[in-house]
Amino acid sequence: MTMIFSEPKLLRLAAREGRFAEPTAGHAPGFLQANLMIVPQAYAFDFLLFCQRNPKACPLIEVLEPGSVHPACAHDANIATDIPLYRLYRDGEFAGERKSVVDLWQPDFVSFLIGCSFSFEAAVAEAGIPLRHVQQGRNVAMYRTNIPCAPAGMFHGEMVVSMRPIKSSDVARVVEISGRFAVAHGVPVHVGNASEIGIVDLAKPDYGDPVAIEENEVPVFWACGVTPQWVAQKSRIPLCVTHAPGMMFVTDLKG
Repeated sequence: MTMIFSEPKLLRLAAREGRFAEPTAGHAPGFLQANLMIVPQAYAFDFLLFCQRNPKACPLIEVLEPGSVHPACAHDANIATDIPLYRLYRDGEFAGERKSVVDLWQPDFVSFLIGCSFSFEAAVAEAGIPLRHVQQGRNVAMYRTNIPCAPAGMFHGEMVVSMRPIKSSDVARVVEISGRFAVAHGVPVHVGNASEIGIVDLAKPDYGDPVAIEENEVPVFWACGVTPQWVAQKSRIPLCVTHAPGMMFVTDLKG
């Protein structure tokens, strides 16, 4: 990580201009970061219902009008350009990554901004609890689990979680801190044995980068806004656009 962007607008501008293409963890501390899910309007109601039925994994920050690229939560922002990296899925298959989706934009696209656990990391750091992926400038480790989501229409699948190694003596404090951020997934969904939630190997995350778990640490798992990407794949939705895991839309909202 070459520099830290403290202001959301400057980070969004750098992403728009192609000067920033890294995980957004550690940037714009104190501001809410958001996962992105864009679906054609024909699927928007079902996805909205999916979010309402699964608020732990999909806490909604904002839903844009069909065709709109300008969210209310970020002044002068553009949903189609201001994320470091986007992903495209067609019929449930990964169809590549892009720095912008302006050329793919459709007038019926409905954009959903969903809370992200990066939003509570500054508060955890201020409490003197280090987060290894931030220290190392890496992406957070994310895993598919066996925790079922409540289905809605065609959308169905299991929760994705993010994992942070935490010292055993700090777990209660981290749970208390993250619990203040309901729009950023809130308290963890699991602490300890990863196999209990269907994770086979912590050294092989499904998204992001692996981080070591030291002797005095335990893995702590939070619901993750990458869940819609996995659900879109399992549901085989004809078309959707998302952020690349770990590369968020940074809002102007304070956490």
